[in-house]
Amino acid sequence: MHGISFIQDLAAVLLVAGVVTVVFHRLHQPVVLGYLLAGFIIGPHTPPFPLVRDEETIRILADLGLVFLLFSLGLEFSLKKLRAVGIAALIGALTEIVLMLWVGYEIGLLFDWSSMDSIFLGAMLSISSTTIVVKTLEELKRKQEPFAHLIMGILIVEDILAIGIIALLSGLARSGVLEPLAALTAIGHLGVFLVAAVMIGLLTVPRLVDYVARFNSSEMLLVTVLGLCFGSCLLVAKLDYSIALGAFLMGALIAEAKALPRVERLVEPVRDLFSAIFFVTVGMLIEPRLLIDYAVPIAVITVGVVLGKIATRWLGVFLAGHSGHTALRAGMGLAQIGEFSFIIATLGLSLGVISEFLYPIAVAVAGITTFLTPYLIRGSDRIADGLTHLLPRNVKEFSGLYTRWAGSLVAAGPKGPVRAMLHRSVWIVIINLTLIVALFLGFAYLAKLPMLPLPLTSGLSPPMRNTLLWSAAVLISLPLFIATYRKLQAISMVLAELSLPGRLSGELTPAVRALVAQGIPMAALALFGLFTLVLTATILPPREILIALIVLFALLVWWLHRGFLRIYSRLQIALEQKLGTALKGAGPGEGQA
Repeated sequence: MHGISFIQDLAAVLLVAGVVTVVFHRLHQPVVLGYLLAGFIIGPHTPPFPLVRDEETIRILADLGLVFLLFSLGLEFSLKKLRAVGIAALIGALTEIVLMLWVGYEIGLLFDWSSMDSIFLGAMLSISSTTIVVKTLEELKRKQEPFAHLIMGILIVEDILAIGIIALLSGLARSGVLEPLAALTAIGHLGVFLVAAVMIGLLTVPRLVDYVARFNSSEMLLVTVLGLCFGSCLLVAKLDYSIALGAFLMGALIAEAKALPRVERLVEPVRDLFSAIFFVTVGMLIEPRLLIDYAVPIAVITVGVVLGKIATRWLGVFLAGHSGHTALRAGMGLAQIGEFSFIIATLGLSLGVISEFLYPIAVAVAGITTFLTPYLIRGSDRIADGLTHLLPRNVKEFSGLYTRWAGSLVAAGPKGPVRAMLHRSVWIVIINLTLIVALFLGFAYLAKLPMLPLPLTSGLSPPMRNTLLWSAAVLISLPLFIATYRKLQAISMVLAELSLPGRLSGELTPAVRALVAQGIPMAALALFGLFTLVLTATILPPREILIALIVLFALLVWWLHRGFLRIYSRLQIALEQKLGTALKGAGPGEGQA
């Protein structure tokens, strides 16, 4: 009988969803909004009686929908696209996420909600909807316009950052403590895991998928990629991260395979089925009474989302060098929340750390902003033109001057061998810093063990043991620190030459270039040094000993820096032989640059 009940529930979900989405398609409205309405119709809170009996089974299917939704987003992402999105997408995404987190948190405090409710609200408001935006741009036939390419770049960056936010919220919710140190530690652990997973996954997953694809069996290929997807979800679940991270990460790795088009064709119908169930389940949780009781917060949050996202997107994209007109169009195209907001709200409910009213509020705001999205995109040209016409002349002149200056940095960007050198150097810096973080985290983990697997450590007091571990971590990481500083110097010198032509600074050009060339690496390493001190707060020596050790290591660097660079060069050559092309071309001489 349970099987019949399940089939009845599934039939109700899919039949109602099918009818409603056909109506929404005829009305030229996003089908996601139709799924939400279908869930509202069949849900337990809608009279006269619910059409679904076993909600728990449907929610299990919705979890599968979440996995497939994030897996498909990963397939569309592709790690190669990360290199193409540009600095504008990165700055636009970071600016909006940080500011909207703050806006959401302040709105929550305005209504006297708990700190955890406010934090989750800020996270829900910070991410726009990839699904809704992509479908809307396709329906309006604007996917190939320049501002649409910028929007897609921002969405790619946001999808990556959203996974990090979900993982961070999971850790904070489980600990129940909102400490900066805990947040930094969680970010560090996540970053190290992602780098390791990506480096290992790139060497194995695409090759495996392409190997299976050579058998020309669609069944075999589909079973393989779904097995990899759920295996990745299981791995991250064992590491106390969200299954969304595992699904998205495996999708991004499979996206590097040559057989990607075949994989997408096979996964698409499965994704559409289960993602429809996911959105219908979201709609089932809408409770009309709560929507009436919280009508004012819904209205305030909706206004905050639309105006806040337009303003923060405009600021980030404009600062990155695009015109105010383009920045405003990008902001109006991303003024909504969607699937990641539901995922974050579901996470908060499943962990029991947010109030029940927050979920239907998020769904209501998502529905309203989804409905507004097509109209905002259609009217973005007219609104941008109108606002540009109303601006004072001096504001227009300043805007144009800044846009031309920022654009000149890109236009004067490096070409040919210089570009290749910068690209290789940046990646070497990123890998070096990641290895340093992994090294310090490893020694911090050793400090927690009751018995250290190291000689000469038995009988030591806790402060002395911490001093020994911290000193060992610093000593081992010194070659990486020195090589990173030299790489940052080389990058800064090239950027100073390209971005500071003589006509801007006149006689002061050499001095300004020298300041940039020395200031950037010193500031970067100072910030990273501070970060590592915070990261290893549990094993820091006492203050007097710490100061003495810092002075000692500084003298050691001054005296033996060439020897450290030779050690680093040998390690880099060994790494190139293992990984092939990752750092190819940066031979021993690079360590001396």
